[in-house]
Amino acid sequence: MKVERHWWNTIPSPRGRRDVYIRTDGQRWEVVARVGGESGRSKTHPCPGRSSAEILASAWRGAGGEWRELAPDDNAQEHSRQTFWPSTRTAN
Repeated sequence: MKVERHWWNTIPSPRGRRDVYIRTDGQRWEVVARVGGESGRSKTHPCPGRSSAEILASAWRGAGGEWRELAPDDNAQEHSRQTFWPSTRTAN
């Protein structure tokens, strides 16, 4: 799965950090919400298409906070569908 969009809540501490990702393989779409930085916990929700993924990602970010969009990492590999990711970035 390729990361299409990625937001974070601008809180740098692992305890307060939140990330929201939209990912796709070209046919399937999913939104991932992660708490606790790279070694934190995450939940993945499949979506029927891009527009529903955008709506869900917006809802998970909520109205408050200082969310910023980050550029997707072209070198990011497919992530596990587990709810815990020890590392979210590996080299190709």
